[in-house]
Amino acid sequence: MPLLQAGGLRHYYRLDGADGKPVVVLSHSLGCDHTQWDAQAAALSPHFRILRYDTRGHGATDAPAGDYSIEMLARDVIALADALNIQQFAFCGLSIGGMIGQWIAATHPQRLTHLVLANTSPRFPDPSIMDGRRNTVLEQGMSAIVDTVMGRFFMPATQTVEVASERRVLLNTNPVGYAGCCAAVRDMDHTGLLKQIRTPTLVICSDHDVSTPWAGHGEILSREIPHAQVERLATAHLSNLEKPRSFNALLLKFLLESNNNGVAKRRSILGNEHVDRAIASTSNFTRDFQDFITNYAWGTIWQRPGLDDRTRRLLVLTTTAAMGRWEEFRLHVRTGLAHELEPCDLEELLLQLAVYAGVPTANQGFHIATEELSKS
Repeated sequence: MPLLQAGGLRHYYRLDGADGKPVVVLSHSLGCDHTQWDAQAAALSPHFRILRYDTRGHGATDAPAGDYSIEMLARDVIALADALNIQQFAFCGLSIGGMIGQWIAATHPQRLTHLVLANTSPRFPDPSIMDGRRNTVLEQGMSAIVDTVMGRFFMPATQTVEVASERRVLLNTNPVGYAGCCAAVRDMDHTGLLKQIRTPTLVICSDHDVSTPWAGHGEILSREIPHAQVERLATAHLSNLEKPRSFNALLLKFLLESNNNGVAKRRSILGNEHVDRAIASTSNFTRDFQDFITNYAWGTIWQRPGLDDRTRRLLVLTTTAAMGRWEEFRLHVRTGLAHELEPCDLEELLLQLAVYAGVPTANQGFHIATEELSKS
């Protein structure tokens, strides 16, 4: 179990992804834990190392008694990063996680590369709401607020595994720790700090978020943080769980650099031998066409973050087979098997192809795939 003592607190954390990649820290909502970010961790892992952690008072992190502050929670993040020897990172926080991110960006700008503030606010206009919730959980336990909070987390029509999971997490949150974080939200006012933030910032708001709606919350962040970008999703408060793919697309688009290397991507997908052969055969007549392929297909489309390489390969195979482009189909079968694809992927694709493009097409596809499998 990854537990670490830092800053006088025992932290639970998870650090995933390959060493050497830039780090993204994900900070969860009040009443959740690090598992809130499972879908984002999976989407980010090809590009980043991902640090998820349980906020003070939540999950397996210590829950000392008393009122907390946003500064205290933010210093926990800095202490954890220091203990893990992470000097600089991108930060994505939702709800109270976004409040933590605001403080870090304003006071420790040298630590951040990017800042994502999702479904959050610089201040709570009515502190009595959080104070009332704090008193309720201390007196009656988490079950006394679970229905109210879940009604804010998700839209009524959302019935997914994630809803049931978050309900269990909320019910099992330590009331003492939850109350401490309620006090942090109650007492927070970052309106005077926002203009100090110089980190590139993305603000994500939701059309059906009654906890931190655009009016009085997101609008202040977008107005006061210099050059902040704004995106909106059709969700309630936990936008990353209700629309995970849309959230991931926004996150990846913002975090990934735009100066993509088309040559490197083309080599990673098709292999050095094929690319070297294409380059060697380039003439003055075909040079602009080769540049077009490299810069547009491989430098732009293949590097859009909305689909992973495996999914793009399957789409290419389906399209080329359906159109009878068998030389291209064979190339992507061969290079796919050398990288992300497995025989079961080809089987499923070709069976689907038989239904929608016809048995003769699938038959030819199976023939080519069988030949390539025999070589691998």
